[in-house]
Amino acid sequence: MYELLPKLRQQDRAAQKEVYDVFAPKMLGVCRNYISDIHYAEDVMNKAFFKVFQNVGSFKSEGSFEGWIRRIMVNESLTFLRLNKSLIYLEEDKISDEPAEYEEDLDRIDAQELLDGLPESYRAVFNLYVLEDYSHKEIAEMLNITETTSKTQLFRAKKKLKDIILQKTRIQNEN
Repeated sequence: MYELLPKLRQQDRAAQKEVYDVFAPKMLGVCRNYISDIHYAEDVMNKAFFKVFQNVGSFKSEGSFEGWIRRIMVNESLTFLRLNKSLIYLEEDKISDEPAEYEEDLDRIDAQELLDGLPESYRAVFNLYVLEDYSHKEIAEMLNITETTSKTQLFRAKKKLKDIILQKTRIQNEN
């Protein structure tokens, strides 16, 4: 993809289409991690690609181009959630640092379905921490919350995921 950068910087439509065709499926997945409605996720992805093409001149070729695009997708998804007031954080709780243990067989459970079962605020923190590898300090800054709230939301997301997994496992075992 680096060979397309000069053409992208010149706003070459064929180069833009090629980049879109290569990255759109994966980037839609990134947006869907944050936004449960597929139509909104597609809208956010397209808006983010517009920003990618508009700001490609600011990409300094340090790190991967895909990573740079991914960051724009994440930021655009978070902006969408903020504007639609989907990110509502509950009071901070005292949380345990014990890791959650999942002994259930997860092979039959769809990960996207699990993420869709989380409230938007839990999902945002979970994705940023687990999938994007941000620290709680970075998440707190990005979402304008405290580090403790970030940790609480992650704890609650893991608990909710465990509950969803247990429920789905019970239903599957009954059938």
